[in-house]
Amino acid sequence: MLVNSDDYVRIFTDIMSEGLIVIDNKGKIQIYNNKAKEIFGIVTNQQISHDKGKINRGDIVIIGDNSLGRDDGNLDSKSLECIGVKDDNIEEGDGILAIGIFKQKEPPAVYKYVKPDNMEDTLKLESNFLGLNIRAVIDFVNKIITIEVDGEKYSMAYINAIGHMVVLDGKTKKMKFYQAQGYTARGESINELLKGGHFRAKGDNHNILDVIGKDIFEIHKGSPTIEEFYRVAKGEDISYEEEFKEINGIPTICTLLPVDKDGKRIGAALKVEDITEIRRIIKERDKALSELDRVEKQLNEERVFKKTFPNFVGESKEINQVKRLAMRASKTNSTVLILGESGTGKTLLAKAIHENSKFKDKPFIHVNCGSIPATLLESELFGYEKGAFTGAKKEGKIGFFEKANGGTIFLDELGDIPLNLQVKLLQVLQDKSFYRVGGTERVNVNVRIIAATNKNLEQEMLEGRFREDLYYRINVFPIWIPPLRERIEDIYSLVDMLLPKICKEIGVERKRISAEAMQLLTRYTWPGNVRELENILERAVNLSESNTILSKHIMIDVKEENNQIHHIIPLREVVKNCEREAIKRALEYYKGDKKKAMKALGISKTTFYEKLKRYGF
Repeated sequence: MLVNSDDYVRIFTDIMSEGLIVIDNKGKIQIYNNKAKEIFGIVTNQQISHDKGKINRGDIVIIGDNSLGRDDGNLDSKSLECIGVKDDNIEEGDGILAIGIFKQKEPPAVYKYVKPDNMEDTLKLESNFLGLNIRAVIDFVNKIITIEVDGEKYSMAYINAIGHMVVLDGKTKKMKFYQAQGYTARGESINELLKGGHFRAKGDNHNILDVIGKDIFEIHKGSPTIEEFYRVAKGEDISYEEEFKEINGIPTICTLLPVDKDGKRIGAALKVEDITEIRRIIKERDKALSELDRVEKQLNEERVFKKTFPNFVGESKEINQVKRLAMRASKTNSTVLILGESGTGKTLLAKAIHENSKFKDKPFIHVNCGSIPATLLESELFGYEKGAFTGAKKEGKIGFFEKANGGTIFLDELGDIPLNLQVKLLQVLQDKSFYRVGGTERVNVNVRIIAATNKNLEQEMLEGRFREDLYYRINVFPIWIPPLRERIEDIYSLVDMLLPKICKEIGVERKRISAEAMQLLTRYTWPGNVRELENILERAVNLSESNTILSKHIMIDVKEENNQIHHIIPLREVVKNCEREAIKRALEYYKGDKKKAMKALGISKTTFYEKLKRYGF
């Protein structure tokens, strides 16, 4: 039996260790060897079989997507409405898990999503949906998405992005489709199937997708490398060897060569190497991209912070973490507890959270609980009825909580509230209602509570001055503002902001500060924090006769401060600062790996996560 030349070509190319794709000058595939089919998922070892078909009305659709809009057929929030997911907050790049009925309103869809900035270890969704135990997990660390239905698991690994989906027949509840590698080549991305596309059958007894003679763009969609490949086949003079390229979301090393005959371009050849065989290159590439993403994210984040918190100045890692938490807090209704020493800017932060929240057009009522006598605090907070006590106004008075109705009440110096009043405050937090002093009618309020204190509330609890139940109710979203001595680099930006403001307020020409004076400011430990810095600068402006502030105008004693004579920090604060620094260093050393940091610190999981929350990590 004679073997024709085409068979020899096929046999030879199929034994190659690299993938090989050849197209003619019209973009039609002439060679697509077995290795290329393996790399791009056209040939897979699929153990579970299903027939060909499409998603029908009433089918149960389960989706796991680590980056919405990437390698999922350009899936977006609008596309998800067909399975009952309607949420304007879902955006491109979000990680999402969803369970819904195709083109059917009941039962309602179940879903969870996470923003790119908040992707930590895993995103999990578990539900008993129409009697089926469904569990979906995106493991952002190991880069695996798993969908489990009544114990049957369907997992997909990814490198950058992937759109995973499992479809169950609406009538039988049996699996009718599951996603597998190579779905882009097969035209089976999530969005394509949700828009009515057909999927191919899987399993050993089903035919392999025949790509010979097909247009290259039918198999590889939206890839710049494939577009380049096609242009070379059409006559462009482009060629390269062993360059990193991404095709169908799969990182590869490619060699691109034109194919000429008798001086005429008849096509092009693309050699593709599986990235798993060159792990060193992929690690270098991922590291470079990761660093680029980090820098870009940092620059974008800094721009957002400057716009969102114009009055809360600082560029240090510590203060950026505070801004990051404040931004999250502004998007929720949760009670916020701002912790920090006096003068760190707790009031500024509370106002910034309010001004960036949905309550921004509503009242912001600032109550300094420490400046109101304990005997009057209850009537000031909750108001009183007429004749409630001697000296009360005849018509009665509404309190700060009622004034803040619909907006935000900021309870400054929360630790100074007496114990008997803490009970009433707890009731407001739980029920959003209270009785005025001397009143018998319940007053309902819709108010967001932000509290602040410079006291250690845990210590106050142990010493019986603060109720434990109130502490846990108020400590929902803690934000700790570090003292200025822990973020000395912020002094430069603080001086840039404060100095012009001070000169304007006291009516003098704008002054600058000398390098020597600035160096002196950075050597001081600032027991009074930003408030003390502002006072020192104002004094220096008044003392300076020229337009330059010199070191002699800075009234601080750095020598005494360095010898710990001028200011003694309480022991519990020293322990607290050391503990926080130890956790911070451990997380930095292990590049954010919490398990390794926890093991190195020698503390239990519960204790570790409690401290992460307490210190605002």
